Amino acid sequence: MSELLPLVVALPLLGAAALVSAGRRLPRVVAETIGCSVAVATTALASALLFEASPDTVEWVGGWRPHGGEGVGIVLVGDTPGVGLAVLVSALVVAVLVYSWRYFDEPPYRHAGSFPALVLLFQAGMCGFALTGDLFNAFVFFELMSVVAYALTGYRVEEAKAVQGALTFGVINSLGAYTTLMGIVLLYARTGELGMRQIGHRLDALGRPDALTLCAFALVLTGLLVKAAAVPFHFWLPDAHAVAPTPVCMLLSGVMVELGTYGVWRAYRTIFAGPGGIPAPDAERVLVTMGVLTAVIGALMCWQQRHVKRLLAYSTVAHTGLFLVGIGQLRPEATGGIALYLLGHAGVKAALFACTGILLDRYGSVDEHELHGRAKELRWVGGLFVVGAFALSGLPPFATGLGKAATEEAAGPLLTVVFVAVSAITAAAALRVAARVFLGAGQRPCSEPAYETKGDEEEPETTGRLGRVPATMLSVPTILLIGALAAGLFPGLDASVGTAFDAHAGPHWSPAGLMLGFTSAALAAGLAAAAVLGPAPPEPQSWTAPLRRLHSGHIGDYVAWLLAGTVLLGALALPLF
Repeated sequence: MSELLPLVVALPLLGAAALVSAGRRLPRVVAETIGCSVAVATTALASALLFEASPDTVEWVGGWRPHGGEGVGIVLVGDTPGVGLAVLVSALVVAVLVYSWRYFDEPPYRHAGSFPALVLLFQAGMCGFALTGDLFNAFVFFELMSVVAYALTGYRVEEAKAVQGALTFGVINSLGAYTTLMGIVLLYARTGELGMRQIGHRLDALGRPDALTLCAFALVLTGLLVKAAAVPFHFWLPDAHAVAPTPVCMLLSGVMVELGTYGVWRAYRTIFAGPGGIPAPDAERVLVTMGVLTAVIGALMCWQQRHVKRLLAYSTVAHTGLFLVGIGQLRPEATGGIALYLLGHAGVKAALFACTGILLDRYGSVDEHELHGRAKELRWVGGLFVVGAFALSGLPPFATGLGKAATEEAAGPLLTVVFVAVSAITAAAALRVAARVFLGAGQRPCSEPAYETKGDEEEPETTGRLGRVPATMLSVPTILLIGALAAGLFPGLDASVGTAFDAHAGPHWSPAGLMLGFTSAALAAGLAAAAVLGPAPPEPQSWTAPLRRLHSGHIGDYVAWLLAGTVLLGALALPLF
């Protein structure tokens, strides 16, 4: 089955090429049908490969196999984590293309196949990154994905703010890519290898790590953490989400950020985990510290937003922090829990963005205050938003709850407090939005702090304000939430995840896990109720003002924080003894 691995990348590439070459001559419905068909075919192929997944399933593309133990060819690895992530990516791409069916009113300078072609290119880059066993080609696939993401973020190029958001996205992520490339150069100079396994073996053969290995570790992780939107590399994410079309937000928060987290796990486990890499205590200190910092800042910023798309973007930042904390435990049980947590989060976050897109197209706004009570007739959408918010808190039996519970059990009491608090705050922010927008609960907030980012000047993304929500836009978030629920209940999934990550037992429901999940959900409901029904907080909220001012929107400030983050990574990785 290894010879079929390249097709997971090649199919969407060929589909995109066909749409670009023939898109102007194709009716819109045909172009969008081709895009959906190619995405479905790729999902089916990746799903079939998942049943045969194994770490020994390796394909050297083009026949460039190693000779004498050395090789620089393109290698794809069909293990369960990589193929499983390719399935998740492809399934979410199908959901996005269905959601965006006849979504955009195409200007004359675009053709009907432009959006599905870009999405298929994005899919090819993501699948390639998930499957590659070569560090340089991981960089290449990630940059293919990033370049397409810049174009998708600024897809409405006629709007200045869309171009500005895409520019910020492009500059910060390109600088992150350059740091990764420098780290790859250092590793190649030291080992003469580009394959991840081969680099790891050569480092181990060379003995104890030195300054070059430490520097390469910090540089490679910088680029991956920029993609993962970890603090202090996260500034691009809310700016991009605020201006990107809703289907693009579903991809950015649903899978692109998760791929950065996966890259951190893959790079450390395959390259740096041996005796010639970074010792486990030092790696744990790096990942847990960065994770806690990311989770706390992301949760605080999420709570302070009234622009719903920014709120959900900061929620993604906060959960990225939790993913990093789980990976930082360096235990198979925690990693398996994070894998399931990531699976559930992808579906839940994409569903919440899909519901937000309906609000934008129905009312021309994503401002929580301006939308107060206006969406009472959207009962189904409101119900989906509430369910998604509770799933975000880790409510059993959603996959987010099962993955969070397994990770909390492995992380210990102190970090469990972080998991419960962060998941409760981010879910409470979403529940607060649901209560105000869909129920009209509480008094309409009238404060207008100078540093507030609103969402009342957004333009609808479809052709005209919707008189009736299309079935495609309603069915996609419904199916995504059902999928997140089913993943938490699917029999045998825990054993499969445990086997994939070499754990003695996969994620499973325990009394303590159930209690923590219900506790997070109850805290979220209580915080949301207090925010909506309680007295208005004093203005200005001086305790968060300094943190908010750091998110200035200036590219120069973001570049400075990127450099500071790289230095912080290196300092945290220094051995203490």
